[in-house]
Amino acid sequence: MEKNSLNIVLYQPVIPQNTGSIARLCACTGATLHLIHPLGFKVDEASVKRAGLDYWPYVDVRNHDSWGAFLKNEQPNQLTLYSKFAVQPYTHCTYQLPTYLVFGSETEGLPQELHQTYVSQLYKIPMRTSIVRSLNLAQSAAVVLYEVVRQHNLAETLN
Repeated sequence: MEKNSLNIVLYQPVIPQNTGSIARLCACTGATLHLIHPLGFKVDEASVKRAGLDYWPYVDVRNHDSWGAFLKNEQPNQLTLYSKFAVQPYTHCTYQLPTYLVFGSETEGLPQELHQTYVSQLYKIPMRTSIVRSLNLAQSAAVVLYEVVRQHNLAETLN
């Protein structure tokens, strides 16, 4: 697997434990973690570190001051964005490497501007939203990231 072929992008996350759990996911898979500021916490908070356990040294974390700074710095070829308001299921996407999987904040989701700009790249994880608001952010990131791993037969590269 080429370096940085898997990327998780968190757009202004607010719950430190979710970011810590996603950092642990990135350590497990070799994915790069991109944090779009402003964040709802400080990255040195104990809760972030605790959720990521002692895996932080194994995570490539990149901080970006804004969405525009992220686009300028990374120049991603494939962006896929995730929202419970999307129409297409995430399993209908053919993921190309390198890929950037973009998730919104836990409280606000993705801004409307991104929904409009990337409408054809917007996917959902099917769930019963009549019963629950949404799936946890860390769980959502794991579901989609492992779909990319499955599509590209990357499981053996993770051993």
